[in-house]
Amino acid sequence: MSLRETVSNPYSKWLDASGPESDVIISSRVRIARNLVGYPFPHLLGYDNADKILYAVQSAIESAAIKEIVGQLELSRMTELSPTERQILVEKHLISPDMLEQPEKRGVVLSADEVIDIMINEEDHLRIQCLLPGLQLKECWDLANKVDDGMEQILDFAFAEDMGYLTSCPTNVGTGLRASVMLHLPALVMTQQINSILTTLSKLGLTVRGLYGEGTQATGNLFQVSNQVTLGLTEDEIIDNLIMVAKQLVTQERTARLALYKEQQYPIEDRVWRAYGLLKYARSITSTDTMNLLSDMRLGVDLNIIPNIPRGLIMELIVMTRPAFLNKLKGEDLNPAQRDIFRATLIREKLNSLS
Repeated sequence: MSLRETVSNPYSKWLDASGPESDVIISSRVRIARNLVGYPFPHLLGYDNADKILYAVQSAIESAAIKEIVGQLELSRMTELSPTERQILVEKHLISPDMLEQPEKRGVVLSADEVIDIMINEEDHLRIQCLLPGLQLKECWDLANKVDDGMEQILDFAFAEDMGYLTSCPTNVGTGLRASVMLHLPALVMTQQINSILTTLSKLGLTVRGLYGEGTQATGNLFQVSNQVTLGLTEDEIIDNLIMVAKQLVTQERTARLALYKEQQYPIEDRVWRAYGLLKYARSITSTDTMNLLSDMRLGVDLNIIPNIPRGLIMELIVMTRPAFLNKLKGEDLNPAQRDIFRATLIREKLNSLS
């Protein structure tokens, strides 16, 4: 899939709900921060040096070492995309919101299946990212590590023997590794267990954020859990620790779902079917309401209350109904009221196509 196809297609592999523990864990992500020797960090990087880094990465991805690992990769400068298309990449979790600033300095590398992407000149010169559905942190790390090793054969990364890889933010120094899982935790929210769990996760050195990372709220009962510490631990230790915590959260959420359904069967079924009915028949619907209703509907799918609705479709609807994607599909910049109407139309069409 080319970048032009990527910004026109709501599907990404991480959305297809095909991975392990996918009833609770939406996706796994591993991100590696790297910087090139001899250049200032991106926040101090001039346009000429930013260009040099973009050209260096272009040469690296065209090397035999990288092509052997992941095949063909495509590099695009942010200036080659419209503001709407850049925002779509954020909505698909392929770039961070920070990439929208100073687009002249920045670029993104994508694999055809969108599993591998590299943000260029974000907070660090390179942020190598692997994103897969379900609980596949080890697989993400293995693939990202291979890409990192291939790039390091061509590029000279900043590294100190006593500190590890050098990064723009001190919290990333060491391995430069951030691993995260995105989880759907509606039952833990409904049973009011979530706050104590979040407190415990913080004490374990983990960070919890919303759907779109730092500074975002956990709308739709979606939470991202990631490591905070990158120095003093090996990459395998970071991955293993997060896998252990993720599996515990899966167990807690499943237990809460079953207990909730056993104790409140009719209220839960009513909530689920109301969500389905509103999504299927509404003529206007906000982004926030969509997220919450899709969360309820997905819970109904996971509890076998609603049959024949793929989990992957629900996640695809989350991307498809975001503001930038709606503008792209409509071919114009919609105002909020127009987006709410168009959003409802798209959801109706998708759900009615399953009947």
